[in-house]
Amino acid sequence: MDSTMQAVLQFVEENDVKFIRLAFCDVMGTLKNIAIMPGELPRAFETGVSFDASSILGFAPVDKSDLFLFPDAATLSVLPWRPQTGRVVRFFCSVRTADGSPYGADGRHILRRTLRRLADAGYECRVGAECEFYLFERDAEGRPTKRPQDDGGYFDVAPLDRGENVRREICLTLEEMNIRPESSHHEQGPGQNEVDFKHAAPLTAADDVITFKNVVKTVAARNGLYGSFSPKPLADKPGSGMHVNISLARGGRNIFAPGPDGAYSPAMRSFIAGVLACAGEICAFTNPVPGSYARFGSFEAPRYVAWSHQNRSQLIRIPAAQGEYRRAELRSPDPLCSPYLAFTLLIRAGLDGINRRLVLPDAANVNFYTAPASVRAQFHTLPETLEDAKTAAAGSDFIAQCLPDSIIRPYTR
Repeated sequence: MDSTMQAVLQFVEENDVKFIRLAFCDVMGTLKNIAIMPGELPRAFETGVSFDASSILGFAPVDKSDLFLFPDAATLSVLPWRPQTGRVVRFFCSVRTADGSPYGADGRHILRRTLRRLADAGYECRVGAECEFYLFERDAEGRPTKRPQDDGGYFDVAPLDRGENVRREICLTLEEMNIRPESSHHEQGPGQNEVDFKHAAPLTAADDVITFKNVVKTVAARNGLYGSFSPKPLADKPGSGMHVNISLARGGRNIFAPGPDGAYSPAMRSFIAGVLACAGEICAFTNPVPGSYARFGSFEAPRYVAWSHQNRSQLIRIPAAQGEYRRAELRSPDPLCSPYLAFTLLIRAGLDGINRRLVLPDAANVNFYTAPASVRAQFHTLPETLEDAKTAAAGSDFIAQCLPDSIIRPYTR
């Protein structure tokens, strides 16, 4: 047992920890967990804790249903909303087979493998997510309704913004869990909110997105509300996205930052070209429900496969930021996606673009929401429906190279 595990066991003993949750996600990114007592933690580190994988979406069949959870000691986090006497802690886990090998449908393993591929190519990646969500009222029986918590709009303040205390509680809870929110605000829709995160290593960023969604739902429930991550919960109001900001560094230098002459590096241009080339094929994974496609094409959600600077009508925009904050923002994903798979496919698509030296098309300096049809007709579009996205993914050689069949099947059937 290494020093990190020893430090964790010491923390558990010295901080009155009485309950330990071992967390992981199914193939759709839905959080699951099993709870063990502190005395079982050494065994969990050494030999794992078994569970019935046939009952988890996309995992093993019933005749090969024994899989094992191995806690990642570096992800130890106290759950602040649980009692402070007899504390509850949570670990994210690696999923392994009976012989100890990584399980192929484990999203964390798939992302780790992608990051090794990226490191072998000489790059380091940073990711930051911008997550939107709605706060809805509950009825007298506690069931969610479609009544937004308020009628506020973009960047509004109290009393129009009635979500400020909930957002504050969400951000402070995240800080107690060693997660760094960068900013938060009321979004365009009534009852709609957004929390943005400082860029981090992709695996950490994906874990943080899963934790964030759990925190939002927990804090909302404590305040008598329902936190919804549906991409289009109200037909005539803005949808909720999960914009993904990404940058690459090589030799400690952010290659997404322009050089002294103002030009972008060839690697940066090819990375963006790779993402644009695969945009339709990855939609089934970044936008996994029918409502995802009702969101596209309005209220600053993209529809056309293009890029530009600052322009929020584009699929990819380059924000006006400098130095380490220079990045590309993919605006299509929504918060119901598995961040492990979304980040995997984004990185693999960009790396494929670099390897193939794809040429980035010219920036589309148009507003797609007001541009005439003759201009819009010059650009490819994202899939119109989830069925279209499934068809694109099922026929994609790129997807088949990146993900195992056990992942692809639940998304395309």
